[in-house]
Amino acid sequence: MATDTVDRRTAHLRGVTVTTLAALAGIAAALVSTTIATGATDRSALFVLVGFTFAQFAVLQGIDTVGLLQLDVDEFGAKDVLYVVFMTFAFWFVSWGVLLTSGASL
Repeated sequence: MATDTVDRRTAHLRGVTVTTLAALAGIAAALVSTTIATGATDRSALFVLVGFTFAQFAVLQGIDTVGLLQLDVDEFGAKDVLYVVFMTFAFWFVSWGVLLTSGASL
């Protein structure tokens, strides 16, 4: 029963870490897109999004390698990868949309 609690806690920490990192990466990508892109049709914003998406897999691998958390990034399935990509895209899309419509400049 004690190992069940530890396994549930590890799974919860993994989920919270992956979700938080995806959210922060999406918001950071939106901020960088605002500074780099000239407008909503500028494709350089998509390159920023792709770069942040790939970078967070490296960060997750680094967290796993250092031993801070047991993320098992090597065992990510298609569902896990799609989750990270979708969450990053969703946060980027909403954040960048808000920044574009508000006319904010950084």
